[in-house]
Amino acid sequence: MRGEVIGRSLALALLLAGAGVTGIATAAVPCAECVTAGAASDTLRVPSGTPLAGYGSMKRRLLLPDVFDRHAHAFWFKPSIGERDPLMTRALVLEAGATRLAWVTLDLIAVDRAFVDMVRDRLTRSGVPATALVVSASHTHSGPGAFMGSGLVGFVAVDRLDPEVRDALVASAVSAIQRADRARAPALVAATSVSAPAVTVSRLGKPLDLEIVVLKLTALSGSPLALVWNFTIHGTMLSASNLRLSGDVMGIASARLEQKLGVPALFVNGAVGDVSPARHGEAAMIETAAALAAAVEVGWTQARPGPVTTLRVAERRVQLPAAAVSLERCFGSWVPRFFAVPLGRAMPRAVSLVAGALGDTAWVTVPGELQTALGQTIKREAHARFASVVVAGLSNDYLGYFTTPEDARGGKYVACATVYGRSAGRCLTEAAIDLLRGLGPKSGSATRAAATCEPGTGSR
Repeated sequence: MRGEVIGRSLALALLLAGAGVTGIATAAVPCAECVTAGAASDTLRVPSGTPLAGYGSMKRRLLLPDVFDRHAHAFWFKPSIGERDPLMTRALVLEAGATRLAWVTLDLIAVDRAFVDMVRDRLTRSGVPATALVVSASHTHSGPGAFMGSGLVGFVAVDRLDPEVRDALVASAVSAIQRADRARAPALVAATSVSAPAVTVSRLGKPLDLEIVVLKLTALSGSPLALVWNFTIHGTMLSASNLRLSGDVMGIASARLEQKLGVPALFVNGAVGDVSPARHGEAAMIETAAALAAAVEVGWTQARPGPVTTLRVAERRVQLPAAAVSLERCFGSWVPRFFAVPLGRAMPRAVSLVAGALGDTAWVTVPGELQTALGQTIKREAHARFASVVVAGLSNDYLGYFTTPEDARGGKYVACATVYGRSAGRCLTEAAIDLLRGLGPKSGSATRAAATCEPGTGSR
């Protein structure tokens, strides 16, 4: 009899262990004040013939601009010739008390402030309650173009604004957020970090950030709800010769994760200014995506979600110096420093940073491509308060590259594209750190005092 009882107990223990590993059966966790979360994804559809954005190379450009309207949506660049893989929009909506945040990621090269404002305006008009908004672009160089208002950015890499294309992209973002909002339910949260495989190289010969931050959200029952993963890599594994729309390596990896986990997998790029893929080409892209997805899966498995009741959001407006293309930074120190091409109103003079904290996980947006060393500085300082830190590059605006003062010299592309001056990157970094420090345990949504990166300020 005793042996039978032991045998039954062992069988039950094995059954429960198996249920815990596979997620077949998990007891619900009571949590009356848990953060609520909802996620959704949407296929990003654009009109046929939409040009690709990301490369200014002649391989992508039309021989002559389309002044005779031969192409419905392309002007400077060649029309796309279909899709290599589906483009996606993914959204996560969080709420705790009076604080709400909508985070949407798109398979795009970047987003500008006008795009973000259009998303926010349509959400408001559709009846979605007031919500802090983060819009993150994956930075694929094979995503759709023709959606930014800047004539300068359009000429360089995105193509002239086409309202039909932009409307399609905005509608996709709004739709995904609305569905994520409707799907909100009490959630459990966990974040962890894993090391990425050796799939990147530094453009400047500097140390890389190999951390993948994995944010895991589940229902109280333990069933998967959403995944957010943060890693630093340029979406340039497909070359300028490619004319098929693609999410590049980040999109392929996210698709693999969604197939495995069955929930939206939001990719958020990091401080990517000086980081490129170690390999290129379609075959290498598929292998790299599989390696990244496998690493993220390890993080997902390791993370143990628990109740979280706090969501805090803060915003800071930063004044910037006048933008200019420095010929010294483009061609080298032999060019006198005062030789520069002012960009005038083509580039904004201010930007807003948005920071948030979900329990002991924090994030802050960066309006462009921050150098890795500066991103690591943000993480290092923020880790004094938060266990996990996400630097959300290419989010809410695109203002080019931001480097350390030392690396804003010397005739390299990264320095040439640093149009706000040598010290702007350091100044934005300090503003981001201060914003994260202000996310105290009793704070909710807030707008912190403006900062300035103008010449002559302390941050310079």
